[in-house]
Amino acid sequence: MQATRICFVRHGETSWNAEKRIQGNIDVGLDEAGQAQADAAARWLSPLPIAAVYSSDLLRARQTAERLARALNLAPILRPEFRERRYGLFEGLTYDQSRSRYPDVYSLFEAREPDFVIPYGGESLRQLHLRVSDGLRQLVDDHRGQTIALVTHGGVLDIVNRVVRGTSLRQPRDFLIPNAGINWVSAQDGGWKMEAWGVTDHLTMVGLDELP
Repeated sequence: MQATRICFVRHGETSWNAEKRIQGNIDVGLDEAGQAQADAAARWLSPLPIAAVYSSDLLRARQTAERLARALNLAPILRPEFRERRYGLFEGLTYDQSRSRYPDVYSLFEAREPDFVIPYGGESLRQLHLRVSDGLRQLVDDHRGQTIALVTHGGVLDIVNRVVRGTSLRQPRDFLIPNAGINWVSAQDGGWKMEAWGVTDHLTMVGLDELP
């Protein structure tokens, strides 16, 4: 069976990324730096034989994907299963504000308890893992032997890295997820392979990684 290659791109920077403010499912658009990052990623990927561009349907991802798709003469395909994690009562707050206002809740979040659902509409790591891994399997089934791109979010990419490497949801993060960073993985015969992660050679200034 031929391998499916997926280029995962984190969306470009937003003003909330710069403020270390938790966006979750709140629709925040790219700032000026983020637009430049998205354009740089698009130029980097434009010579490649990418068959389709997928994206989270949140604005910051869509704006990034539109630039990639335009450079590749494609139309972005929106997939809500690749939205950012729902952070519930933390959304709109900075990480420091979340920690100081809700210390007990934040400690469970920080400890990466897989089944801890963030209150007020949030999502657990296990719930996020389920929807992302289901979405990945569908992409592989739909594009066997092809190369595709997917624009998504830091929380989703945290899960993607763990799916590919087979690491625990509880394990502290030991990899970078910079804004507009490029990550390559491949899938074949039911297995995953990491080809490259956190590539920022296309950026004049390395994208932010404000995630905990």
